[in-house]
Amino acid sequence: MSGGREAGTERRRLRVQDAITTAVRHGTPLTASAIARAAGVDRTFLYRHRDLLESLRTTGSRCAETLGAGLDITQASLQADLANANARAGRLAGRVQQLEARLSQQLGQRAWQESGLGASADVCDLQATVARLEQHVVQVTRRLEELQGDLDAARSANRELTRALNQREVASPSRSHPEGPRPGRG
Repeated sequence: MSGGREAGTERRRLRVQDAITTAVRHGTPLTASAIARAAGVDRTFLYRHRDLLESLRTTGSRCAETLGAGLDITQASLQADLANANARAGRLAGRVQQLEARLSQQLGQRAWQESGLGASADVCDLQATVARLEQHVVQVTRRLEELQGDLDAARSANRELTRALNQREVASPSRSHPEGPRPGRG
């Protein structure tokens, strides 16, 4: 009976070693759970046979060294990667919130319009036209005020010139008209 038990243990040990070799070849995780699952044994089997567990750990660290041989991975670079990933996740979360708010607003407007409680499209178009026309009236009024100011300035200049011309004629009537004062003026 003990011979059968020993033979069963030896078969399981061989399956564990084969599972470790296969995992290294395929690049699958070298964890106690993964190897026990692949070998078809219980995890406690590995913990009872410390040499298998040590072989698993040694193989795992050798694979990690081989993979990292060409890479300069430091704790600082990993922390920087983690900080960048956290910042990106924060940006994405903010964008998701923004999109959710926008979607909520659009769905709310659609529901409001479909319920018949909201303004119809015609009313909205008319309101937009009224707003556009009101803005045009403000612009035209401003332009009219500018032109009225120019007209008032021109009238004032015209009155000044007329007054200056009249004063010159009164002061020297013979100079402006050699034959004397003009008829009708007096």
